Amino acid sequence: MTTSSVKKASNSWRVVDIVVAALIAIAGGVIFWAWSQGAALVSVPMNAAYPPLTGLIAGGWMIPAVLGMLIIRKPGAALFCEAVAATGELIMGSQYGTTVLISGILQGLGAELIFAAFRYKKFNLPVALLAGAGAGLFCGLNDSFMPWGWNIAYEAVDKLAYIAFTTVSGAIIAGALSWVATRGLASTGVLSSFASRKAASEPVFS
Repeated sequence: MTTSSVKKASNSWRVVDIVVAALIAIAGGVIFWAWSQGAALVSVPMNAAYPPLTGLIAGGWMIPAVLGMLIIRKPGAALFCEAVAATGELIMGSQYGTTVLISGILQGLGAELIFAAFRYKKFNLPVALLAGAGAGLFCGLNDSFMPWGWNIAYEAVDKLAYIAFTTVSGAIIAGALSWVATRGLASTGVLSSFASRKAASEPVFS
């Protein structure tokens, strides 16, 4: 078997990859829905203080993208998990309506592009943080500049502040927490069927 054949095989999705990715996405949909309910309450004092601060709670909506990729480690995992999770939130009754699907796809794409930039070969903490930040960046851009964006009326400086906050939130909540969760799961042995099975002992920065 040639090197290219081995690489193609390692990037091919197996049934177990699809099943676990779907489970992560479904769980993500529930998290999305619950996070939305909590965010609706927390955003009230944030809006009163400085509206762009709500970007700091955006990271919870990006967890499936980063977590899915850190576990599955196959091209498309971040986009798939985030999009399906967003679909799940919509089905359960999202206050954001169908725009949640667009948000999910864009956030998943933001994370996916980071992992793709490293050719799906690095899954350490810095890459996880960058992936979360990528998802947060796309979230902020979507909310601030798309016609359906909820803060499209913000002044330019406030839009930039909001985008900065969503990027930081994505890095910390989706990036760091997903990386920690993956290492925790790997240490229990439940990831034995995946390339992430040794995540608990992988170097943090290399």
